[in-house]
Amino acid sequence: MKPVKLNGIRACVFDAYGTLFDVSSASRSAQDALGDRWQALSDIWRSKQLQYTWLRGLGGRHADFWQVTGDALDFALETLKINDPALRDRLMDLYLGLSAYPEVPQVLRRLKDGGMRLAILSNGTPRMLQSAVSNAGLEGLFDAVFSVEEVGVYKPHPSVYRLAVERLGVEAEQVCFLSSNGWDAYSAKAFGLHVLWCNRFAQVPERIPSQPDAEISDLGVLPEFVID
Repeated sequence: MKPVKLNGIRACVFDAYGTLFDVSSASRSAQDALGDRWQALSDIWRSKQLQYTWLRGLGGRHADFWQVTGDALDFALETLKINDPALRDRLMDLYLGLSAYPEVPQVLRRLKDGGMRLAILSNGTPRMLQSAVSNAGLEGLFDAVFSVEEVGVYKPHPSVYRLAVERLGVEAEQVCFLSSNGWDAYSAKAFGLHVLWCNRFAQVPERIPSQPDAEISDLGVLPEFVID
């Protein structure tokens, strides 16, 4: 698509899981044990992980993302009738070192060279995010890494998006938020951020308030939208 310039952007804020980091890479790396069930496990794991964040948020029963991720994995393993504690531990360890999508390092460096402030805003715990950034070789590229643990509730609660604005010291309209999750992209736009929906998986549009400024298929074109 032809980029529509977003003027006045001072910071690009990225969702982590599914946007910068490939959540399926953990299960894919365990194909030797999972065989052709790795994709099914990955899909169930991710779906249940997100469901648990929403349910905990609505119910006021917060637990950090590491616990939620483990609970979701337990559900996925039991669904597929896999009883292997060692494999469970291995998959959780692999989740700490998810692969970054191929275009991510170059895009971040181009944005950084262009004077853009960069941050992550994620459901992940500080430890999980630090590990992912380090393992992907992205250290030194982000000005800040924000975890929902600072506010004690998961996306899409408005307090999560407000966290990035307040901590970066910018106005909402000076932020370009990037997420591959449609519900996250639409919710960030409803809060007041500029949003590019990185629709990696060709999802159909959401039926919730506010539409992202534009839709892209990966992060490769991002600098054309935000750098003067």
